Amino acid sequence: MSDVVTEAVAALNAKMDGGFDGKAKFVIEDEGSIIIDEAGARAADEEAEVTLTASTETFKAILDGEENPTTAFMTGKLSVDGDMGQAMKLAGVLS
Repeated sequence: MSDVVTEAVAALNAKMDGGFDGKAKFVIEDEGSIIIDEAGARAADEEAEVTLTASTETFKAILDGEENPTTAFMTGKLSVDGDMGQAMKLAGVLS
């Protein structure tokens, strides 16, 4: 597991303050995957209702609050595959 994924898992768990009602996967290009569900965030690569894919830079910017997840999606920096409703709920948790 990469340092980027390890740091992202810790940041997501701190930011979410609990679990997520659903199952989402973040794919950080060239680094790895993170699953977010009712148990919180963890490094894993499992099936999920929605998969969000972004570069390391975009992912960090979203976590740091420098990039709005919706704006990242609209500008092509973040791709979403699967349940768009879950993606929107996750964006609300991360904002």
